Amino acid sequence: MRLIGHEGDQVGIVDIDTALAMADEVGLDLVEISPDAQPPVCKVMDFGKYKYEIAQKAREARQNQTHIVVKEMRLGLKIEPHDYETKRNHIEKFLRAGDKVKVTVQFRGREQTRPEMGYRLLMKLAEELVSVALVEFAPKKEGRSMTMVLGPLVKKGSIKKVAPAKAAPVAPEAVPATEAVLEATPTE
Repeated sequence: MRLIGHEGDQVGIVDIDTALAMADEVGLDLVEISPDAQPPVCKVMDFGKYKYEIAQKAREARQNQTHIVVKEMRLGLKIEPHDYETKRNHIEKFLRAGDKVKVTVQFRGREQTRPEMGYRLLMKLAEELVSVALVEFAPKKEGRSMTMVLGPLVKKGSIKKVAPAKAAPVAPEAVPATEAVLEATPTE
């Protein structure tokens, strides 16, 4: 087997007994790095520390992932204009935050015979939100409801919150005297 020393130096091709003796001599473990290689590659290292470092890397990778959340908004077919605007504003807020939105129109009673009205309502919503959303799944009738999924134009991980800059107060001596007089005189 090919052996790599505990400091990363190439020892060369040695037999297993010699490699184990070298690992015991330093007080570390003999770990097989690449079993498929010809000859197999082993390294002298602290195996517990190695497993800990791998776990840390995996934890960091999980923390850097973006979690896509699908919010749901339900509309009735006979929704009032103000209620529609409120729900549209909520959907826009979700999309600006980077979340997907599943919009559902519920059909009740005789409304089920007019699915084209639900389709028109969903398409109107999609047209109004074209600046912040794209239609991922077109409106589709499923039983007593019609569903459409909207996705954000920007990815959730790329959104950064920027604090508004405060204007620095202007000291009175920084304003020229002519402007100070003009501000003090009332105009009719």
